[in-house]
Amino acid sequence: MYLHLGRDYVLNDRDVIGIFNLETTTISPRGREFLNYAQKNGAVVSLSDELPQSYVLADAPVDTVYLSELSPAALKRRAERPLPEGVEAIRAKK
Repeated sequence: MYLHLGRDYVLNDRDVIGIFNLETTTISPRGREFLNYAQKNGAVVSLSDELPQSYVLADAPVDTVYLSELSPAALKRRAERPLPEGVEAIRAKK
């Protein structure tokens, strides 16, 4: 199945490592350190012009952090149901 992250971006749910709340993650020094490391290494993809609420850590095609304006709860609900009919998902090449 696939997870719609926003901005017409779809990710294979098998590649999802976790869905995290950005606000609670950045409270801890380790969370901030992880996100700074990912940013410095070009592993962050912003899917929003708005302030992001969550991020999805995925391991395809390489370890990547996707910033989303959707809440972690909304992304969780999307992960638990299939894509609507008529929406095509393109699988990333590994």
